[in-house]
Amino acid sequence: MKISFVELATVAPGTDKTQALHDAVSAARQAEELGYHRIWYAEHHDTGGFASQAPEVLIALAARTTRRIRVGSGAVLLNHYSPYKVAEIFLQLEALAPGRIDLGLGRATAGPLADLALRRDRNTPPADDFQQQILEVLAHLNHDFPAEHPFAGLDPTAGIPSRPEVWILGSSGSSSRMAAELGLGYAFATFINPDQAAPALLRHGASFLPTPHGPAGHPAILSVSAVVADTNAEAQRLSWSRTALLARLARTGTAAHLPTAEEAARNSVSRRRTYPPSSPTETGRVSSPGAPPRSGTRSSRWSKPPASKKSWSRT
Repeated sequence: MKISFVELATVAPGTDKTQALHDAVSAARQAEELGYHRIWYAEHHDTGGFASQAPEVLIALAARTTRRIRVGSGAVLLNHYSPYKVAEIFLQLEALAPGRIDLGLGRATAGPLADLALRRDRNTPPADDFQQQILEVLAHLNHDFPAEHPFAGLDPTAGIPSRPEVWILGSSGSSSRMAAELGLGYAFATFINPDQAAPALLRHGASFLPTPHGPAGHPAILSVSAVVADTNAEAQRLSWSRTALLARLARTGTAAHLPTAEEAARNSVSRRRTYPPSSPTETGRVSSPGAPPRSGTRSSRWSKPPASKKSWSRT
């Protein structure tokens, strides 16, 4: 089993986005030294608590300072962008680090105002055409448009012999079916929708249709939120920061910042009121190395710092 993680470039208490970005790039070197298989960088907009607005920038820096680990996006929010531009960017990254680039594609809102600001055409309502966008990205990546298509004359692949590995990231049955039908790897966000993790991954494996440009087999990643420390008590204490951040985000929106564990502990009573144990934010477990399994948990939750997401991969 290969282990990977998503780096959110969280702004730690008492620091700023400059430090968060330096730490995010350093995390790739540390992950490679520890034997991780992949590091993916997230995309967030209009937020003071996370510094990764353009994952492709961090991917380029991380790829330059590492030698083995795969580096990618988790995810590019394709609903905001031109498929051609996304394909060009990731082919350029692939040229810089051949055989090590992952293009993780997702769709999400960045909030009504940020969504509007990200759009080039603000006079037409946005279309729900995620699958069509992915097909267009794949066609650009592989110079595979039909001869009669208007984009057949474009070739962003010229001079680039290898291709980035394309993944779909999601948290629903529809995204797993889409990935299977397109012959793409699938990463399921268990930390968002834990009850659907097993059905979605099983559906992806059962429905997977191999394609000439897709990966071998039906690669899948189970993504969980995780917190680990030397003792159970310390792991629980560290987990309060992340849970308090989620409470702040729900209450104040994108202005929320990550609190210290001590600050979060002072608000633990309100934290339990805001996020009861049955809610998705408390899904899984916090634990120390070697701790026995605990009955009633719905997903694994080993971890690094509170804002990291760790993934287990079958690839």
